[in-house]
Amino acid sequence: MNMLARIFTATGIFLSLTGAAQSRIHVSDFGLAPNTFTDATVRVQQAIAACKNQPGAVLEFAPGRYDFYPDSAVKKVYYISNTSSETEVPEKTKTIGLFFENFRQLTIEGNGAEFVFHGKMVTWLFDHCQDMTLRNITVDFARPSMSELTLKTVTASRVEASIHPDSKYAIINGHLEWYGEKWGMKQFHAVLADTAQGLNTYSSWKPFDKSTATETAPNNVVFTGDFSGFKGAPGNVLSVRDGIRDQAGMFIQHCRNVHLEHFNMRYMHGLGIVSQFSENLYYDHMEIAPDKKHGRIMATFADGMHFSGCKGEIVITNSHFQGLHDDPINVHGTHLVISEKTGPRTLKLRFMHHQTYGFEAFFAGDSISFVHAATLQGYATGQISSARLINEREMEVTLRNDLPQGITSGDCLENITWTPSLTVRNCRFESVNTRGLLVTTRKKVVIENNQFYRTGMHAILIADDAASWFESGPVQDVKISGNTFEGCAYNLGKENYVIAIAPENHELLKGYMVHRNIRIEDNTFKIYDHPVLTAKSTGNLSFTRNRISWMKDYLPATTLGAAFRLTGCEQVHIRENKWDVPFQPEVSVIQMPAKEVKTDLPVTKK
Repeated sequence: MNMLARIFTATGIFLSLTGAAQSRIHVSDFGLAPNTFTDATVRVQQAIAACKNQPGAVLEFAPGRYDFYPDSAVKKVYYISNTSSETEVPEKTKTIGLFFENFRQLTIEGNGAEFVFHGKMVTWLFDHCQDMTLRNITVDFARPSMSELTLKTVTASRVEASIHPDSKYAIINGHLEWYGEKWGMKQFHAVLADTAQGLNTYSSWKPFDKSTATETAPNNVVFTGDFSGFKGAPGNVLSVRDGIRDQAGMFIQHCRNVHLEHFNMRYMHGLGIVSQFSENLYYDHMEIAPDKKHGRIMATFADGMHFSGCKGEIVITNSHFQGLHDDPINVHGTHLVISEKTGPRTLKLRFMHHQTYGFEAFFAGDSISFVHAATLQGYATGQISSARLINEREMEVTLRNDLPQGITSGDCLENITWTPSLTVRNCRFESVNTRGLLVTTRKKVVIENNQFYRTGMHAILIADDAASWFESGPVQDVKISGNTFEGCAYNLGKENYVIAIAPENHELLKGYMVHRNIRIEDNTFKIYDHPVLTAKSTGNLSFTRNRISWMKDYLPATTLGAAFRLTGCEQVHIRENKWDVPFQPEVSVIQMPAKEVKTDLPVTKK
């Protein structure tokens, strides 16, 4: 090709890309105006369809409110990790407000619009999409599936409470019934929030369910019954929801290069923003938190962000998580158990956890690790030649080479192709009764410059298991730096460690470490009790140059044990830390030589 041809070719490509980038599709062109409070679903679906096969297009909304109802929403079957069992939800059809399938290079520009959903729905769903950007939008529900009431008076036989106006109820024959748009509530999961101290604890709706309810004024109810075991106090807020994860807040499946920017989730029904077998996910300036003007305290039914079997990069920055009924961020893969060897290269596998099944967990070309369940030791690797779902619970995989020797009943397969790197930076986690971060991925992890404020359980949990949730896998490169941890793990009793490295291996294998290369450095810990860090089966672990101070007038210390508990670890460094606490910090070692710890603190061996 001569120089002139090259110039014209390059110019043509530039003009083509410029033209595509300037293609703007306004929902107003489809007769949709904001603030009508009518169902926007059909017209938005028409606008979405107009963006199909237009790479570089922008789907644009005018500022204002848009309402979405389930009646005209997309209905499609999806199996979503960590959601519901066959008994809990036998039929997996999801109700989807905004549905995108096989889209390329699309930007959805909200311009500050508010999307209000009705009933129980998946708000957004991206399926097999690439280069998607969603920005400047707030999502809420007209009637959240979470009910909230503020306690006014509490005695052993009587509770008076103010019910939030968004929490619809009826009193029938002296019994309070929660209801919403085409739903009622018969199962109850309750969390009690002390908003003054920022503490969220598990509670129970049972004494209220058994009591007699009397409405004394609109949204003011007196409950009469046995409240002798109820722990609430005036000013606390009790939040109540159903326990069934029948939908998800948002679902991203088999996608690549997804950007969520300046995106606010004021409430999500179901598991949260679930990303499953997707690649390169970038979430910036996310706010999963209730809107202060509404006066609610809870923003999610369960997790905030859940990543199952993803790869490439996951980057979460400048975001705020507040008011969640479960973990703000959970990143993991899934162990499938080997149920049968059906040929020299073929295995039958089974999904084990009751809430995780039905999706393809392995693909042709994927690399795998064979894992002994009891020790979590990866003892061989291989590559998938073919994979297929046999049924909802079982997969069959064929390897390119013969199966390794030593496979035993109960061993697992981990997909090590679909495992991501993770960066969590400049985020704040608060008002959650569970953990802040759950991290099990063998790629690089960076957790830096975040604030973990009074998370009910460990601020950071690094697990890996093949016995309970079957969430894989081992970590190999983790940096936890520049973070502030304040008043965390108060819901865990004697296990109230701020950071827990806790693989669920039931046998310690001498010389084998499940996790490796974890550096906890230059952080600030504000603690109310002795425990700081627990680690098991971890090699090359360092806790250095951290600042640890004591919280006065917060919660009573309950443990008074060692600051560090190490079980079966190797090459641990704990030194150069600054302590401003009213006790002598110690290191307790279990099933390991004390010489494996290099420290300037006293070491006790159990």
